[in-house]
Amino acid sequence: MPDAALVWLRRDLRCEDHAALHHALRSARRVYCAFVFDREILEALPTRRDRRVEFIRDSLVALDGALDAMSRAAGGAGSGLIVRHGNARDAIPALAIELGVGAVHCAHDYEPDAIRRDEDVAERLRAAGIGLVSHKDQVIFERDEILTRGGTPYGVFTPYRRAWEARLDDAAMAPLAVADHAAALAPRRKGETIPSLEAIGFETTDLAQLPLPTGMAGGEALLADFLSRIGRYHEARDFPGVKGVSYLSTHLRFGTVSVRRLVREAKRAGGEGARTWLSELIWREFYQQMLWHHPHVVDRAYKPEFDAVAWQDDEAGFAAWCEGRTGYPIVDAAMRQLNTTGYMHNRLRMIAASFLTKDLGIDWRRGERYFARQLNDFDLAANNGGWQWAASTGCDAQPWFRIFNPVTQSKKFDPEGRFILRYVPELASVPPRHVHAPWEMDAPTQTGARCRIGQDYPAPIVDHGEARARTLARFEAVRRDE
Repeated sequence: MPDAALVWLRRDLRCEDHAALHHALRSARRVYCAFVFDREILEALPTRRDRRVEFIRDSLVALDGALDAMSRAAGGAGSGLIVRHGNARDAIPALAIELGVGAVHCAHDYEPDAIRRDEDVAERLRAAGIGLVSHKDQVIFERDEILTRGGTPYGVFTPYRRAWEARLDDAAMAPLAVADHAAALAPRRKGETIPSLEAIGFETTDLAQLPLPTGMAGGEALLADFLSRIGRYHEARDFPGVKGVSYLSTHLRFGTVSVRRLVREAKRAGGEGARTWLSELIWREFYQQMLWHHPHVVDRAYKPEFDAVAWQDDEAGFAAWCEGRTGYPIVDAAMRQLNTTGYMHNRLRMIAASFLTKDLGIDWRRGERYFARQLNDFDLAANNGGWQWAASTGCDAQPWFRIFNPVTQSKKFDPEGRFILRYVPELASVPPRHVHAPWEMDAPTQTGARCRIGQDYPAPIVDHGEARARTLARFEAVRRDE
């Protein structure tokens, strides 16, 4: 058994049911835990006020305290995190050498850039006689674990889900114990503290004012709340104006909750609501394995023929979409929710993405990049998969000839306009029958509602019927050229 090991935390900011920590504690007499605020990632962010950085920092503070409490409960002298601000490629090997560890443990990452980073770190560690040991943690099944009978990755979700569910057993979702071995947590190093946001070049955001609690306790609170209403998830999940979803996506993204825990809770709850939610967790893994097997989807269409789609170059339209002033209330409300909170309801993500790609005819990659900048829960695999689904360029995607009508979607999923009015106050006095398509009001009604189209609220920037015809022609042109 090696004397010491280092756990490199990335997307697993918790100390319960934790793969890397579990295996490190069982294999070494002394275990350190470290996190790196990676300059390669941070310096690419477009703003110094990023809610995700603040979420991570707050979660690290909570994790530092939890590790200390866990160590003391196990009879230790207390423990804590080592946090560095620098390039992880340099910081982790340097720290491993400084601590004299025999191995560095971490969780698998499936994103191409992260894979290259880990390969670089592994090579530098190997040169120092230190091993990099990675473990599956952010998914139940990964890489080649779920394949077709022909040994190929699935490209359609439903058979993938069936194979995933058939393979699921108690062992696959069993918790990985940490507390039982916590006596091996290394004592807190003198002078080690969690740096402030300012120390790493960032500013405080409005995160504290948002309904997004941080850290493991925040994830637990959201999960407990959701489990009290999981039974109606299948009925409520598509309606942004009601409390129907779990709101756990950011916690899943940063690993403040364990996916094994969530799957166990879904199986324990049973019923149609829990089964539907489990299916959404499986979608997440479907997109993770898709990115692993087909890394070209990062910047190209999953279906190569759709790289030939002639997208529109419409800067004014893209700006209107980003800013929530398209003249379509459900789209504008969705984008304003995103810009205001860093969150967007999943049904609205589909509507907003469909509008950009099918109504405005703008390249899905532009929308994907905008979501990547804004979303608290940004995850490359899920974001890419969702955008390619909406644009009809991805695996098991929305057929290109099926085009969301934003007014129909609005009436169906926000029938009373409750969500719209929360983010589009210009429509507050508009008669309910017109809130989904306010341009249909005649002049006297607009005056009475204090909402003159084109002045108080934008006129639609595109006619949906005409846009639909252009989209059909755009994709038919690709089919003719195949």
